[in-house]
Amino acid sequence: MNILILGSGGREHSLAWAVLQNPKCDRLIVAPGNAGIAAIADCASLNINDGAAVVEFAEAEAIDFVIVGPEAPLAAGVADDLRAAGFTTFGPSKAAAELEASKRFTKEVCDAAGAPTAAWARFTEVTPAKEYLRKVGAPIVVKADGLAAGKGVVVAMDLAEAETAVDDMLGGAFGDAGAEVVIEEFMDGEEASYFVLCDGLDALPIGTAQDHKRIGEGDTGPNTGGMGAYSPAPVLTEAIAARAMDEIVRPTLAEMVKRGTLYQGVLYVGLMIKDGAPRLVEYNVRFGDPECQVLMMRLGAQALDLLQATAEGRLSEARVNWADDHAMTVVMAASGYPGAYQKGSQINGLGNLSASSAQMMFHAGTAENDTVIIAVGGRVLNATARGATLQEARDAAYALIDRVDWPEGMCRRDIGWRALK
Repeated sequence: MNILILGSGGREHSLAWAVLQNPKCDRLIVAPGNAGIAAIADCASLNINDGAAVVEFAEAEAIDFVIVGPEAPLAAGVADDLRAAGFTTFGPSKAAAELEASKRFTKEVCDAAGAPTAAWARFTEVTPAKEYLRKVGAPIVVKADGLAAGKGVVVAMDLAEAETAVDDMLGGAFGDAGAEVVIEEFMDGEEASYFVLCDGLDALPIGTAQDHKRIGEGDTGPNTGGMGAYSPAPVLTEAIAARAMDEIVRPTLAEMVKRGTLYQGVLYVGLMIKDGAPRLVEYNVRFGDPECQVLMMRLGAQALDLLQATAEGRLSEARVNWADDHAMTVVMAASGYPGAYQKGSQINGLGNLSASSAQMMFHAGTAENDTVIIAVGGRVLNATARGATLQEARDAAYALIDRVDWPEGMCRRDIGWRALK
């Protein structure tokens, strides 16, 4: 098979790494890719949000299967364009991608499906939004309705912080993504992620993970796109996972069918868990980043078979074979992230790192400049490892970190603290 993966981050590097382990993969192209991906696959310069351009490229390269990595091309309808042109494609339609592209849409679906989630209200103007805030009080959660690269969420512990978030979002801080805001009840508990493959009404769970969203150790400071993750998530027990499937995922899929919008792809189910009961925090319509890295580390070659079965509507035949192991990924980010940060700093030591089925440095925001690897993004590297225990996986991941020579980079040193405490 000739396979095309769309995307350029750590998620796509880990997908490429897993796909290449499967003998069904004859040729792999990643567009646009990054410096780490270029070491294992062909990379192509391509506007992945332009459906027509992606279709033309896939036809020229005789592509058999397309895996859409990030949310932006899904929200732009690239998967629809590919399927219309006859390409087997992994990723939901534009209409189904509204489950991530619009917080309001997701809340409406949950209400119709009876799926447990936070109480909410939506606003397009500052004054009524602030009146609502003063009525319900803090803590409270303020979200930009649209796609904001994982940063359009403020968990406000006091009213002033919530009002500032409303001013920022409706004032254009996130562009069109913040033209509407959704204000949600604050849910306490422990957060975890549940990943489920779907091809309409059939659904197959493929793993759990726990992410660390905040920049600072002890889960402090502003939200980021994710500073590290581990799998499995101990808090997401088999009993809680079964409740999440019965009370949240399956009712959502049924409601999407009722609306004439079959969901096909991976459903990232963000859960808040308290007293053994899961409630939905959010849906994403793609693999999380960095959660994908730990899932791919544990799934390996079978990932391609599972994604292909999903895209071809054969999910009822698919099975996941799990090893009794653990995986962890630690993000190295540019100093200053998620605020202003410098681009173009040189990263040394990457060529000396071990690369195996148990230890990999996945690249995210990197590029190659005259044989030198440079940082070109906020989240730059993902040190990822697996082990018989979470402590073993943690030790191997940080061993990779400690061999990287990048003074302009930083990482959290407490990834996995909840599970290891």
